Amino acid sequence: MTSSHYQSAAANQPSEAVRGRRQALRVLGGWLAGAFLLPLGGCAAYRFGAASLYPPDIETVYVPVFESDSFRRNLAEWLTEAICKEIENKTPYKVVGTPQADSVLSGKITTDTKRVIIEDKYDYPRESQLNMSVQVRWVNRKGDRLNAMDAVPLPQELALLSTDGTVVPEFGQSVSTAQQAAIEKMAAQIVSLMEMPW
Repeated sequence: MTSSHYQSAAANQPSEAVRGRRQALRVLGGWLAGAFLLPLGGCAAYRFGAASLYPPDIETVYVPVFESDSFRRNLAEWLTEAICKEIENKTPYKVVGTPQADSVLSGKITTDTKRVIIEDKYDYPRESQLNMSVQVRWVNRKGDRLNAMDAVPLPQELALLSTDGTVVPEFGQSVSTAQQAAIEKMAAQIVSLMEMPW
């Protein structure tokens, strides 16, 4: 081999600066690939937004008309309708009309009372309060309870909720408007029970 042959081979070799840049690019590419691929393994079951608050294995909910111990007509129907609307608006679930759904949300209005808070000098009510208590049960197809609250032991796998509505006739309110307010509050409480514990 001649010296010119060695000189041409040396000329084809990249300089130290070029080799250093290539090495840096390889390391940077490895880090970027690792940074991109690492989260993909952990995000397989990750959910974003409000859907992350609810059990992922439930897609449909059947809500039969709630039972009622109240003497007020149609109160159970109003509550059931409000709950269905609240589920559709606030959760990722679809309300269906068949008991073969992924879950069943049932309940019973146990108390419905009205009491006078303030009277005028002629004993006419100036402010009254309506109170409503509801027992709720949410189970999956197997009959397992979904809204378990381990911190508070409840009999018969029921959750007992209570809410109220206020009637002030001077402000144009009636018993019906107070009932509607109480029903909307109760529906929001019931649907909030459907969230998974933190």
